[in-house]
Amino acid sequence: MKTEAILRVVFRVLALFILLATLVPLLTSEEWFIRAFDFPRLQFAGLTVITIGLMYSLEYHHKKRAKVWLLLLLVAFCYHGYKIYPYTKLSPFQTLYTENDRMDTVSFGVLVSNVLQTNTDYDRLLEQVEMKSPDVVLVLEADAGWEKGLLALEDNFPYTIKMPLDNTYGMLMYSQLPVKDGEVRFLVEHDIPSIHAQVQLRNNSWFTFYGVHPRPPAPGESDDSRERDAEIVMIGKKASEESRAVIVAGDFNDVAWSATTRLFQEVSGLLDPRIGRGFYNTFHAKNVLFRWPLDHIFHSKDFKLIRMEVLEGIGSDHFPIYAEFSYEPIEQYEQESVEKDDSTDREAEQTIQEGLKDEEDD
Repeated sequence: MKTEAILRVVFRVLALFILLATLVPLLTSEEWFIRAFDFPRLQFAGLTVITIGLMYSLEYHHKKRAKVWLLLLLVAFCYHGYKIYPYTKLSPFQTLYTENDRMDTVSFGVLVSNVLQTNTDYDRLLEQVEMKSPDVVLVLEADAGWEKGLLALEDNFPYTIKMPLDNTYGMLMYSQLPVKDGEVRFLVEHDIPSIHAQVQLRNNSWFTFYGVHPRPPAPGESDDSRERDAEIVMIGKKASEESRAVIVAGDFNDVAWSATTRLFQEVSGLLDPRIGRGFYNTFHAKNVLFRWPLDHIFHSKDFKLIRMEVLEGIGSDHFPIYAEFSYEPIEQYEQESVEKDDSTDREAEQTIQEGLKDEEDD
């Protein structure tokens, strides 16, 4: 009896933690310890189910007391489920599969890999590139060592844009396809680059490519998410102003279901090929229990999906992610537009201004 009483207390404390973890992300604060609760939605949903089962089995004799806890936990589960539902196979696709069989002229593949700067297993990434033969490779956390370790790529990827850095935000882009107007820009923070380029498809059409890797809200990185959020939304705004097709790829240091990524999609109008297909968790590669989707590939409605997959580990804390698209601008009307409301532009502008001001204050 005493053991049962102790267990009831333990599970009520656990339930209280789950409820707090559900409520905390609703706060408007951008502090890192608040925004961190955006990430483990899937884990919280699973923990909630386990806690409901255990509490019910222990407290069914105390129904009046247990009902409130169980009801609150059920509400918490529904909320987490609502957040992650689009990334389950129960949700309809946002990006449609292509039905075009002329892949030789309109297909485009992109491989994104946060390599972990301290990782030196260059050959494992080279093997993945050889296996998938993407048209564009975006390498994140690349320093001079990674630039040297990937020199072999330039035999097949003659077009490059490079910004190797030793601050874990270096960036390398390799392309088999012609590139023009390629540049590295520092949109918000002076040491956080992004890549902007025009890439020519095999049917001679051009599209705009953005490679991004903003700083995360985390101890030792940034006290809050303002700069990260501002850069993500600024890229979204730039994408919305493009007359050409657009691909945005990189490590957002943000999960797919967060308010910031939602705002990015509303501002940019870009589609997420994961919706209706799965989570495609890329981080943390070395911890099965704590994984979520940090690496993203968004696209304009001009593209439909051929395939998308998370690749094998390369010694980094991120798995590489690969997606292949078919360029079909004539059929873009078949894909639904991302909905936005009247407050989207105002919210986007406020997010950008707060991030820029925060950087100036620093």
